[in-house]
Amino acid sequence: MALHPTLSAVTERIVNRSQATRAAYLDRVRAAAHQGRVERSQLSCTNLAHAFAAMPDGIKIHLKEEHRPNLAIVSSYNDMLSAHQPLETYPALLKEAALAAGATAQFAGGVPAMCDGVTQGQPGMELSLFSRDIIAMSTAVALSHQMFDAALYLGVCDKIVPGLLIGALSFGHLPAVFVPAGPMTTGIANDEKAKVRQLYAEGKVGRDALLESECQSYHGPGTCTFYGTANSNQMLMEIMGLHLPGAAFVNPGTPLREALTRAAAKQAAKIAAQGKAFTPVGEMIDEKSIVNAIVGLLATGGSTNHTMHIVAIARAAGIDVNWDDFDELSAVVPLLVRAYPNGKADVNHFHAAGGMGFVIRELLSAGLLHEDVGTVAGRGLSRYAQEPWLDQGELKWRDAPTDSGDDSVLRTAADPFSADGGLKLLSGKLGRAVIKVSAVKPEHRVVEAPALIFHDQNDMLAAFKRGELEKDFIAVIRFQGPRANGMPELHKLTPALSILQERGFKVALVTDGRMSGASGKVPAAIHVSPEALSGGPIGKVRDGDPVRLDANSGELTVLVDEAEWAAREPAQADLTHNDFGMGRDLFAVFRSVADHAEAGATSFRHPDFHPASWRK
Repeated sequence: MALHPTLSAVTERIVNRSQATRAAYLDRVRAAAHQGRVERSQLSCTNLAHAFAAMPDGIKIHLKEEHRPNLAIVSSYNDMLSAHQPLETYPALLKEAALAAGATAQFAGGVPAMCDGVTQGQPGMELSLFSRDIIAMSTAVALSHQMFDAALYLGVCDKIVPGLLIGALSFGHLPAVFVPAGPMTTGIANDEKAKVRQLYAEGKVGRDALLESECQSYHGPGTCTFYGTANSNQMLMEIMGLHLPGAAFVNPGTPLREALTRAAAKQAAKIAAQGKAFTPVGEMIDEKSIVNAIVGLLATGGSTNHTMHIVAIARAAGIDVNWDDFDELSAVVPLLVRAYPNGKADVNHFHAAGGMGFVIRELLSAGLLHEDVGTVAGRGLSRYAQEPWLDQGELKWRDAPTDSGDDSVLRTAADPFSADGGLKLLSGKLGRAVIKVSAVKPEHRVVEAPALIFHDQNDMLAAFKRGELEKDFIAVIRFQGPRANGMPELHKLTPALSILQERGFKVALVTDGRMSGASGKVPAAIHVSPEALSGGPIGKVRDGDPVRLDANSGELTVLVDEAEWAAREPAQADLTHNDFGMGRDLFAVFRSVADHAEAGATSFRHPDFHPASWRK
């Protein structure tokens, strides 16, 4: 199948835009490679002795030989969070498998893993976005010992996987294999969970009923089963070729999950510089891989958080993408998946219906993915139109199903849920923003109503509880950007806004903050850039101003006379309460240098990219 012309055009534009930055990045990657010699050969005898002093004698012998590849294990394990708890046993499995493949493996370092589900609506959420940058830096610290010839990255959730990949790309001369843990088994229906949350917001059930509902939903080891940022991460690693094919959504604690984990170590040894299939991640992840990631996000209705994470990942590889690229691709990429919050099913249902192998085959057949890309399994993305299985205990791959097991969850490109990906760019007098409309009913996609201004999500919730929001309005919640307070998710607002929408009011949200990957049915213009603290026009809006959010035309504006608008000074806000408590004082440097959302909201500077011109 010939490539879709829009896919070709967007890819060509990104290649041209990235020509200088990509070339500079690849020069650095190639300069860091050692032409087949193991990394540890650069170390002095004293350095090397320090690096394997605690290893068993048999491993010391191999490391002294300086010819076998040594694999780094970088993990986000902790046992507080369900998604990461299964990773506890992985290092031992990976070390055994590496030895069997003629390599060694060492646990290079751990990275922090926080959960937006735990911190949602709490002060700790203001650390969440920048934890991605800390994870990237922690990954670099782990790899800085120059002991490793390839790396295995163990991570699952929101900021962890993007952070690991950004860190991996800073060591782009090393091959990288990502090793997932998989989703927990299915609990109560997502609709039932959402209903109890709304009843609690209305005061119709108590905390005991709410907690019992949540416990039935989040009930065991593995990733939360809705299709939010965590599971969007796993989709991305699959469609970018960083997992073994079909590894994303296999449940933890199963024989297939263990077999895939062991196979990841063997594949990492195979693609190290000492093997015949050397695949450095910095060369493997190219412009086509990034475009494939965007297409996968759109075709599956993935999390809006990735409108920042994909940008940040791309920049780490010297590739320059922006929201115009997302918007143009969204217009032609069909929506193939309906998983909560864009449907009733969870990722287990999606996987059982055909999963990622089905999606990748359909998109390849429609000319909407680049097949000619590098992957950890070899050249060509068609390898990922397969699924793993155990044949009498032996790991094998077979073609993904040709028919969906449930067309209410998964459909073909010829018969999609919608003709577009449901992610749109909004622009106008209030700046640039993104909106996810795949879960928003058509009748709610255009809202024109008076603005109600809040500088804290809790102030809006208090107004809701006082009964002051029983009317049409657009909530403008500003000073929520990366420089203001770390850009927390505002998912806590979803139940209240959903209730008001169901009561017949026209409501919407406009914010320079984020919404959770679990949010959906209320129209929300998010990541508004420039943010209020950087002098963005969102800071000029006043209570009662008529605001228009039109997801059909892509308009985000305020209907105020031009002369009056030009004369207004942006509002100021007292943000001192965000400066301390729950570790926020330690993150002041991140807030002070953060770039805008469309540039990835990173706190570090890639050497070939310049900060946005609107930053002060």
